[in-house]
This record gives sequence, C-alpha cells and structure tokens, in this order.
Amino acid sequence: MSDNTSENPENQPNGAEKSVNSPAASAPVAAAPWEREVLEKLVFAALNEQKAARRWGIFFKAITVVLVVVALSAYLDLGWTGSDGEALGRHTALIEIEGAIESEGSGSAAVVIPALNKAFSDSGSVAVVMHINSPGGSPVQAGMIVDEMHRLRKGYPGKPLYVVVDEICASGCYYIAAGADRIYVNKASIVGSIGVLMDGFGFSGIMDKVGVERRLLTAGENKGFMDPFSPLSDKHKQYAQSMLNEIHQQFIQVVREGRGKRLKESPEMFSGLFWTGAKSIDMGLADAFGTVDSVARDVIKAEDIIDYTQHEGLPERVLKKFGAALGAGAMKASLERVQPALR
Repeated sequence: MSDNTSENPENQPNGAEKSVNSPAASAPVAAAPWEREVLEKLVFAALNEQKAARRWGIFFKAITVVLVVVALSAYLDLGWTGSDGEALGRHTALIEIEGAIESEGSGSAAVVIPALNKAFSDSGSVAVVMHINSPGGSPVQAGMIVDEMHRLRKGYPGKPLYVVVDEICASGCYYIAAGADRIYVNKASIVGSIGVLMDGFGFSGIMDKVGVERRLLTAGENKGFMDPFSPLSDKHKQYAQSMLNEIHQQFIQVVREGRGKRLKESPEMFSGLFWTGAKSIDMGLADAFGTVDSVARDVIKAEDIIDYTQHEGLPERVLKKFGAALGAGAMKASLERVQPALR
C-alpha cells in the first residue's frame, strides 16, 4: 500500500504556509510607540511651518501697505504744502480756514498757528492771506490764533496780513478776521454775529410727566451745573450769563482793537446780528471787495500764490477713525453742552 500523504506535497505539513494563511498573520501589525511619536512630530512640524509661512506673508503684505500709504501721504503733502524750509521766490502766502473754529480741523489753533509761522518766516513771502469760510466756533481756539497773529505782525512789520472772506465770516471766524491788517469780502458774504452763546436742552419737565426720576449724586453743590436732566436754578442761570457777558466783552475788545477808527459803532453792531459783505464795508467791519487772486495781484503785487495750509495726511485720517478717537468723541460730547461758542 502506498502512502499518498508522504508523496503529495499538498498534504505535507508546511509551517511557512500555515504561518502565512493563519488569521494571526493577516491581522495588521500595531505600530511601535516611538513610530507614532515620530509621525505626530512630523505632522505638527508641517502644520507649524504652514502657519509661520502665512504669518510672514501677512506681515510682508502689511509692511507693503504701510509703505505705500506713507509714500502716498508724503507725495500728497508735498503737493499741498507750500514751503518746506526752502525759499520759493517772491510770492503771496495763503492759509485756508474752512469750517468750524474748533480743536480739530483746519480751524484749530494747532493747524493754523504752525501755518502762520511758516508763512511769515519764509523769506520769499511778501504778504500773508488768510482765506476763511466759517460760521464760528470756540472762543478759545479763536483767541489763540488772534494772539499769534498779533505776535507775528509785530515780529514781521513789513509783511502785511490780510483776510479774504468767502461765503461766511461770523462770530468766532470774525474774531480771527479782526486781527488782520485788512478784511476783503464779496458783496454777498455774511459778516458779523459778534456775540456768544451757550445752548443745550432741558428734559426735567418731560421726566416729571412720564414719572422718571433723575438720580444725580455730586460732591460739590455746583457740580451738576447745566445737567440737562435737572432743573436750571436762577443761581446757575445768572452765573452762566455773567460768564457769557465776560467772553462777549473780550470779543468786543478784540474787534475794537483790530478795526480801530474804521469801526462805525452802532447799538446793533455787537448784538449778534450779521450783515452782507457790502453792508459790512459801510459799517467798518470790512475794508473792500476782493478775492484771493485779486488781492495777490492788485494789492500785494505778487501773483504767485503758495499754499501754506497744514493739510491732514492720509495716515492721520486713518488713525483718527480708530482707537482713542472713540473715547475722545464721548468725552467731547459730554463737555460741549457747557462750552460757550462764538457762533
């Protein structure tokens, strides 16, 4: 009898085949702990490298934007500003004031005074013209500008300072104009309004009707002065009126000193009324008709006009929209209700 088992290789026990075909051999082999750790480090390193690349990309893009903004601002400022420490030849120096006389904008002392100094100090300027168009504003800002005008006129006696009125020169704007050597207007310009006001609202009556109680605690009996939600006492009203009268007299004194014998005073002149440019010449509040071009050409005899106005650059405009401007706006709103105004 033959033994098929020994001759048939399929029936022979094969340790190699059993090990390959067995369930234990087909199962996935678990990775060693060190291998998993290496893989995790590689993955996290790749992610960190991508994040770093993105950050550097954003950084360089931001630097590029800043450089472009600065370059553009410098270009615009060079185009707007008259002199940059360099004599420009014989010319008329121009300073523009547009809008309210307040602590910000072209009517602020911080903007006008440096422009005045630059215009007067330039050896090429033969006269300075302030072209103004404003309904008025802060007596403090107007007062600082007038004081500097007086100082520069004494320091440069051979360099006259003229004001040319556009649409309107009222109240705080006229406060400034009165400090010039001469005032030129258009026949339809609005000139005058020599007075002071302090305005606001009172809501105490409405609060009583709707049953709302105002809870205001102060340290100091007058600390709640001019609070719009509290009644205005006779004492506070008299105090506010006396303060307004004092500022009004300061205004009148500036006008009298500036206009001198040209002023034809009347009971209504300092009442807060305003007049046309033609009427203002008759009253001595202005001197003659004229524009910036006509004054430069016919009066100063220097037709070349260089603008010395300190224009706000692009970076400053951007920065003012963010950050501290938010808090400053809230503070300004709370103070404006008690700030007297020449308007």
